[in-house]
Amino acid sequence: MEFLAQYNLTGIVIGIATFLIIGIFHPMVTKGEYYFGVKIWWLFLVMGIAAVAGSIAVRHILWSTLLAVWGASSLWSIGELFEQRERVAKGWFPKNPKRK
Repeated sequence: MEFLAQYNLTGIVIGIATFLIIGIFHPMVTKGEYYFGVKIWWLFLVMGIAAVAGSIAVRHILWSTLLAVWGASSLWSIGELFEQRERVAKGWFPKNPKRK
């Protein structure tokens, strides 16, 4: 971590990690809705609250920031999950024929 601070790379690491975290949540929402529907919204809520709480508890700026980004992405995904249901209803995404 001293290396990142020494060469002023913390910001670029946070930027890249944020991009990757957001990129991870897109398939989590689409696959989650496909296999389980919107009933998994509470998992995103628990994960978001835990990550935000962790962000407050962690003193290191890099890890605190990444936990906050993870938490915000988790909480944002709740709304995206319900919007994904609407996108499926419009035919923009496939509906899981095995799920009722």
